[in-house]
Amino acid sequence: MSDPIQPAPENRSAKPRSHFNNWISAIGGVLAIGALFSFALLVWIDFTKDNSNPYLGIFTYLVAPGFLIAGLALAFFGAWAQRRWAIKHAATAPDKWRLNLADPKQRKVLIVFACCAVGFVMLSAFGSYQTYHYSESTVFCGQVCHSAMNPEFVTYKRGAHARVDCVECHVGEGVQWFVKAKINGTHQLIAYLLNNYNRPIDTPVKNLRPAQDTCEKCHWPEKFAGNVQVDYEHFLSDKKNTAYTARMLLHVNKSAPGSPLGGIHWHVSTTERVEYYAIDEKRQDIPWMRVTNLKDNTAKIFRVDSFKGEPPADRIRVMDCMDCHNRPAHMFPTANDAVERAMLEGTLSTKLPNIKRVAVQAMTQKEITEASASQKISDFIRSKYTDPALAAEVPAAVATTQKIFAATIFPERKADWRVYPDNIGHKNWPGCFRCHDDKHKSATGQKVRSSDCNSCHTIIAQGKGTDLELLSAKGHTFKHPDGEPDAELSCSDCHNGGIQK
Repeated sequence: MSDPIQPAPENRSAKPRSHFNNWISAIGGVLAIGALFSFALLVWIDFTKDNSNPYLGIFTYLVAPGFLIAGLALAFFGAWAQRRWAIKHAATAPDKWRLNLADPKQRKVLIVFACCAVGFVMLSAFGSYQTYHYSESTVFCGQVCHSAMNPEFVTYKRGAHARVDCVECHVGEGVQWFVKAKINGTHQLIAYLLNNYNRPIDTPVKNLRPAQDTCEKCHWPEKFAGNVQVDYEHFLSDKKNTAYTARMLLHVNKSAPGSPLGGIHWHVSTTERVEYYAIDEKRQDIPWMRVTNLKDNTAKIFRVDSFKGEPPADRIRVMDCMDCHNRPAHMFPTANDAVERAMLEGTLSTKLPNIKRVAVQAMTQKEITEASASQKISDFIRSKYTDPALAAEVPAAVATTQKIFAATIFPERKADWRVYPDNIGHKNWPGCFRCHDDKHKSATGQKVRSSDCNSCHTIIAQGKGTDLELLSAKGHTFKHPDGEPDAELSCSDCHNGGIQK
């Protein structure tokens, strides 16, 4: 007996394909995978490199996640669009944008797409590695990320530390300072985007880590022993542009190698600790200081007569390299110094009478701007030299003065030497005389070591011409080239880097 005829099975509909199965979601997925790969690689670099770069965090934790989110958003958008199309066109063409491996044309396109996707992921890895190096470069720090800091970048390029990466000094090693730099960098980025950053840019004295962690990796005080000869080449502001040189020995460290520091570097001695309290943010007004002998823990306190009471404990600072070398990489030369250097190099002709005074006056005119500086400087200098006999020297003098202005004075950022004091020496700013002014006294009336000229340096020759051949091992008494000044005045009371007061 034959088997009964079985009814034909019902046609079951195929399993619905995922709405993510479409070209839009595929492109978003590739973008997300590439971004995720870049993010992972950047995070690995961020946590394994010895000198972590806080600016890398912008790419690691902002840019890469941004692309990851964009890729995921595109993938979900593709699924949403495909679903809407399928609902709206269910009876006609529900499979728009779907990937169909059964279609020979689509298979070819998919092969090309897969090759491009692999290439994109590989380029993401290469790009992430290059991003790391680019984000720690001085070009990125000085021009891309901090275009607001153009004055600092210009001064950095001509400084003695022009081959030292920004992060070496501003961040250094260690997780704690790395995190602090990230937080501070975020504040700077927001201020820059909102265009509400300070003009001029504040010197980050509060945010800098101790010099022992950064500067002393290359410069340690014990390394420098004995004297260092320095020649200061000047020109007087007279008609003849008289040259005047002060040749001296700086007593950097009077002690023998291995002995406690002496001379100028005594201030960071390992046997005595120097602390001070500054009233102002720029640390120029110092009414109180304390010197502690680390062997017996005895201390001496010096203060000016006008300062009463005790300073806030959290405002007392231990002296280090940065208290004197406070502009090691971003030095803004004074107008006088920049002009004198040009005269010494011969780019600014000394045949023009009073050229030093004229050039400085041209650069420091009132209401001068970066846009108007070129014309104003030209007009000013040409108005001072109308004698036909000097006509050949004027164009070069104009061009040199304009170049000096562009490299040293930044009106739009309100940045120049007048807002960034340099504490090395004492000619244009108080510098050493912030403490060594004969006004700081102990309770018993003892003064801080006298500020006479031979305390920190010995003048071995001074003057011009044959005067410079009269060398003295014991040191000359300083002779002011323009007559003896009032003994009650310090150098910076008259010298201000521009036209003397």
